[in-house]
Amino acid sequence: MLERSRRWARWDALKHPAQSQGRPAGLHHRDFGGEGSPAIVILHGMLGSSRNWTAVGRELSEARRVYALDLRNHGMSPHADSMTYEEMAQDVVDWLDGRGLPQAEIVGHSMGGKVAMALACRQPGRVSRLVVVDIAPRDYHWPAHRAEFAAMLELDLGDLRSRAEAEMRMEGRVGDWAMRKFIATNLERTHEGAWRWQVNLPVVAASLGQLERNPLGEADRYAGPALFIAGAKSGYVRAADRAAILRHFPLARIETLGGCGHNPHIEAREALVRAVLAGGGPR
Repeated sequence: MLERSRRWARWDALKHPAQSQGRPAGLHHRDFGGEGSPAIVILHGMLGSSRNWTAVGRELSEARRVYALDLRNHGMSPHADSMTYEEMAQDVVDWLDGRGLPQAEIVGHSMGGKVAMALACRQPGRVSRLVVVDIAPRDYHWPAHRAEFAAMLELDLGDLRSRAEAEMRMEGRVGDWAMRKFIATNLERTHEGAWRWQVNLPVVAASLGQLERNPLGEADRYAGPALFIAGAKSGYVRAADRAAILRHFPLARIETLGGCGHNPHIEAREALVRAVLAGGGPR
């Protein structure tokens, strides 16, 4: 019994490394296989993880080598006590270095798109092509996210019996059932059977204001090929954002996918895969 407990403790430590005050240990990733260089590296959005991109990753891997990362304080990546776009971009560079990848095509969604923009502008030599999914280089204010974090912080995990019960308890603050289900994917059981948040909830919640801001400065530019993909039913990328996109990314194309909102990787997967692969590949 003692040895079994030790094994579980080691497993927990691997899944949730100790919180770091500096750079965390290397990011967790999913390798979808495939062939072709440069590789495609996918960065997820807030409260998401590489797991949300499994279907897209597998389809992209039919044409290219594909990885998806868990950003710091998300998924199975290490926790850290700070969360800026500069830090997250450097985490990705460190991961590329660790894999021996001099360059990659970076695909970033929402918060991950802001990380991707910062990386492309600050270290353009590491980004062969940039794909930003449903986010623009500007400030945002997300009242819905504040309600979601409040619901998560208020949730008493001590007597929680299931994810379904968590979804029900959050209904008062989070009216959208799909969002409640998405939030609940961040809950996991410990080996003792208790529930805990996989995401580093206190740090992500405290960083929300910073994460809403534009990650770019006036002088930031990326002169390489770039594609901005917007969901037709989403308000995240507006016609008025075109000028800012082209100011920072002068070679950018802007493509709108019909019939989907903020999550094209779920709502318009085939169209998203086609858009990402079009114009990509070796140069």
